[in-house]
Amino acid sequence: MSPLKARVMRPGATIGVPAPASPYTNRSELLRGVEWWEKKGYQVKLAEGIHARDAYLAGDARSRARDLTAMFADDEVDVVHAFQGGYGSAQTIPHVDWDVVRANPKPFVGYSDITALHLAIRHYTGMVTFYGPTLGDIDHPESNKFNKKHFLRALTSADPMGQVPPRPKDKYLRPISPGRVTGEVVGGCLWLIGQTIGTPWQPDLAGRILFFEDVDAAPWYLDGLLNQMTQAGMLADVIGVVVGEMAKCDWRESRPEWPQTFSLEDVLERYLEPLGVPVLYDLPIGHGDYFCTLPLGVQVTLDADERTLTVDEAALLP
Repeated sequence: MSPLKARVMRPGATIGVPAPASPYTNRSELLRGVEWWEKKGYQVKLAEGIHARDAYLAGDARSRARDLTAMFADDEVDVVHAFQGGYGSAQTIPHVDWDVVRANPKPFVGYSDITALHLAIRHYTGMVTFYGPTLGDIDHPESNKFNKKHFLRALTSADPMGQVPPRPKDKYLRPISPGRVTGEVVGGCLWLIGQTIGTPWQPDLAGRILFFEDVDAAPWYLDGLLNQMTQAGMLADVIGVVVGEMAKCDWRESRPEWPQTFSLEDVLERYLEPLGVPVLYDLPIGHGDYFCTLPLGVQVTLDADERTLTVDEAALLP
């Protein structure tokens, strides 16, 4: 079945901003993202509960789900851009009106904790979504031209994105297992993928290419996630694996935890090599300095021998 696709973002489009996970600490975290869009010539419409703050949550789960549903239902909104990740997106899933989302396909963008919504949207609607910077990240002081260029290109082009570029300052990519394969790419932040196990929106990875990345997850922690996914049978029939940025995931003196430890790559090798499928590691997608927005739910070609990931299918309609 063909994926559900939204239309490209036009000049002057309206960007709807819900906060389905964590709230801002300082209001400027929200304002600078709004002002960035406005300087680009776009309009911004904030969700009703955008200013809600309840400890590490941007309001209760029903209210956050209401805001997300409203962004898709609103005829004025062309793109739904999550404010930020953090924690809490999965709490909203039972309360979202997925019929409304399915009936109003729009580009949906976010990453990290927003993975929960990418996977739920895929399960309930089949819609292509975009794993990319949140509103709070797009003009963050540590953002850069690379991130913004590929973010805007992903939302404004009806052509296939093509090859995911290597990071400008370090073009090295590591093939953990050789081979070439074409298939639908599914995934997000590894921690959130693991949290779907046993839920209706647990992704079916059979015949698909798994993408994952993570941040500040020690090797033993990643070991636990990949072990659970393996024992749950999630990885049994995957046809390829793309590993993005694994920022702050290796051993470091500031977080020693164990006097002896496997390295990050030791853990990836232990679980991914036995799959016997192409595996490519360290693409600039995720929590690192460089972030190339990746459409999820489209056909891609993973060539571990050539060390490339190429998006073959257009993610948006003209």
